[in-house]
Amino acid sequence: MAIFHIRKEVGRVMHVEIKVLEEVTDTYAVIYTNRIDEEVLQVVDMIGNTNGVITAIEEEKTIVLRMKDIYMIRVESNKAIIYCKEKKYASKKRLIELEKILKGSFMKISKTTLVNLNYIISAEAAFGGMMCLVLKNGCKDYVSRKYLPDLKKYLGI
Repeated sequence: MAIFHIRKEVGRVMHVEIKVLEEVTDTYAVIYTNRIDEEVLQVVDMIGNTNGVITAIEEEKTIVLRMKDIYMIRVESNKAIIYCKEKKYASKKRLIELEKILKGSFMKISKTTLVNLNYIISAEAAFGGMMCLVLKNGCKDYVSRKYLPDLKKYLGI
């Protein structure tokens, strides 16, 4: 067993205990806390985000989203906005962090936008050598020339 004490702020310590048990076949984590705050959410994101789970904010509630829930993520007014089928949510993460979590089913189509490849319904030529993508929820966005070759390769065109 290993016990760590991580000092986060003056007077605030996070205690981490790791137990190695031969009979345990799957690794899991338990967090004991008196409130869910930003620090707890960061820990959850760090240790548990191997399955593409994203947390977002809606009216002071934390919403848990899975890859299949997310159609597109776009940076708007310096915030990552997550577009789902009918709603949109704000994320506290930067686009680059979300891109790392969602690798595989998502592709960056511009400096500010990631799309879920499973929800593309059409792609059409647009101005300046760009392409416009339409998603199943009606969202539209343009693929910049820098990211166009990867998308064309994915689409086989």
